[in-house]
Amino acid sequence: MPSGSPSTQELEAYRIEADRFIAELDEEYYLHYAGLKDRLELEEIYNRHSALTDLEQVQAIGAAVDGDRRTRELWHFGCEGYLGELTRELAEKLAALEAELEVTVDGETIPFRMLRPTMANEPDRGRREKLDRALWEVTEEHLNPLHLDGVDIVRSALPGLGASSYLDLYERFGFRLRELAAQCEAFLADTERLYEETLDRATQELLGLSLDEVQRWDLQRMIRSPQWDQGFPADKMVPALKATLADLGIDLDSQANVHLDIEQRPQKSPRAFCSPIEVPDRVMLVIQPIGGADDWRAFFHEAGHTEHYANTSRDLAMEEKRLGDVAVTEGWAMLMQHITDEPAWLTRKLDFPRPDEYAAEGMMWLLFFVRRYCAKLVYELEFHTSDDISGMPKRYVELLGDALKLEPSPSNYLADMDAGFYVSSYLRSWALESQLRESLRERFGNEWFARREAGSLLRELWAEGQKPTADELLKEIAGAELEMSAVHDRVREALR
Repeated sequence: MPSGSPSTQELEAYRIEADRFIAELDEEYYLHYAGLKDRLELEEIYNRHSALTDLEQVQAIGAAVDGDRRTRELWHFGCEGYLGELTRELAEKLAALEAELEVTVDGETIPFRMLRPTMANEPDRGRREKLDRALWEVTEEHLNPLHLDGVDIVRSALPGLGASSYLDLYERFGFRLRELAAQCEAFLADTERLYEETLDRATQELLGLSLDEVQRWDLQRMIRSPQWDQGFPADKMVPALKATLADLGIDLDSQANVHLDIEQRPQKSPRAFCSPIEVPDRVMLVIQPIGGADDWRAFFHEAGHTEHYANTSRDLAMEEKRLGDVAVTEGWAMLMQHITDEPAWLTRKLDFPRPDEYAAEGMMWLLFFVRRYCAKLVYELEFHTSDDISGMPKRYVELLGDALKLEPSPSNYLADMDAGFYVSSYLRSWALESQLRESLRERFGNEWFARREAGSLLRELWAEGQKPTADELLKEIAGAELEMSAVHDRVREALR
């Protein structure tokens, strides 16, 4: 261990370099996933900032935490950077493989990254099954060996960070994962009957199949919601976002710090994403418009991230702009995404047929995904405390299959885990969004999203960046505790 804690000046120098490191990484990820660079090249960035991820440096910052939140955020960042450097080469290989791999199904060659969108757009059930089989065969053969190498590397490095397990490390960062998992298990039990009845009704109406007959490749098609395509055309996505923000008093076209990338490129990610390269001065909102309900949800979700980062006060410390509790920015993203499920918004912006029916379907999918992530968290806690992971593919199928009443592919047991227990951030963001929305409705009415006063409040809150935790933000706005049961209340109200 290092002999002494870093000085205030040393911490400030570390903070400044960390800011540049994150900006360069975000730009590299943007260039690759926007289809502007064939390969994800991280080595030069990590080499240029190698002092940030030096083990002794990270250990020294950890020794200096002593209850100080900003220092703990730097330590959290340093630990993740250290592990990221150790697995950097694998990350580059995985990204390159995902961009290069192709499969042939029924004589058609399909890029790996387009398999899921192709499956979702395929009306023929038999061909969807073939696409699904191809997806998981490629994953098992080419990607899972690299994922397993990454697991081994991280586990071997944990003792150097003073942690007995990956879970132990994140509990030291302040993550209350076991407490959240208990709420998730209660959520799964409390929503079981509502979920089964609602999804069974939907599968019979949309697919002519009972829930017992549906397979995972059928769900890809259902989530895609092709029956709503006419209401969500690709060419209206950007205008609808601009009009929605305008109702809140935000002129997207005049936001010089927001860059909207909507060009079509062959290697561009089919999913929308946000890259906050400089917070708040250069925020990229990236979309390859396909159209359809799921594409609109993803676009508005990333627009929520974009507005949060673009309105963050530049006077905040680096940790408060770039680090902190990511459930906060995910909460703002969820709030913007779920505007597209509001019947009044659908009527105002799209002259939408059967808005109440669509809104109920949106809440069904919210229930689906929250149940999925509840099971994922329970699974990840087991995975990261297991000495022998050979049985985890089976456990993955058991836990997620029981939650969703659909059998997932066991080959997804590694790729379905994001680093840093990000699953917990999504779960807490759903609770935060449900409670934020209720507070906004109480204050500004059911059509809060069309009120400039609501927009003014949002900009004030966005200006706080990542300084408050999700719990603190909710306490500030609504005086309430963050609870997963709030999602159940919202879904139950919509599906009643």
